Amino acid sequence: MADLSPIDLQKALKGADYPASRDDLVSLARSNGADDTLVEKLTQAGSEQFDGPNEVQKAVFGNE
Repeated sequence: MADLSPIDLQKALKGADYPASRDDLVSLARSNGADDTLVEKLTQAGSEQFDGPNEVQKAVFGNE
C-alpha cells in the first residue's frame, strides 16, 4: 500500500466546495488524478457529508 499523506489528500481535493458529499469528493479526487489507494480510502470514509477538509482528513487518516 502506498504511503499517503495529508498533503496528498489536499492535492486530491483541490477546488472542493464544502459542505461536500463523499461521492462528490471521490469524483473530485479522481478528476484531480488522486492515487487509487486514496480514492479507496475516501470511498470508505465514514461520513456521507463533510463540512470541511479537516473532517475529511480525520475520516481518511484518523483510523490508521
